[in-house]
Amino acid sequence: MTYKNVLLCAVSVMLGGCGSAQTLFSYDETIRRTLKKKHTYCESIPRLYSGVAFDLCVLNALPNTSSGVPVGFVPIFFFDVFASAAVDTVVSPYTLYRQYKYGSILLRSY
Repeated sequence: MTYKNVLLCAVSVMLGGCGSAQTLFSYDETIRRTLKKKHTYCESIPRLYSGVAFDLCVLNALPNTSSGVPVGFVPIFFFDVFASAAVDTVVSPYTLYRQYKYGSILLRSY
């Protein structure tokens, strides 16, 4: 019974920080602000598979910052990339439509 509780807590924490949850349920400006705080080098995120792109942008941030991924957590963070890929695959018809209609989420203003 204890293992189920631990697993449930781990899954809920992962989904709260899941890249797909961040990009599907947030406004573009919120996504921009979040990635700007993480000091990422990404310039845009496509809406199709945006959760995976969000996670990879976080991994492409300055290492060991207070808002980025700590160095020791990189292997654990890849589980989130795989979870985001699964969620993004399920919602791909919706995100494909949004990609066609609105284009990519631009993170840098020119």
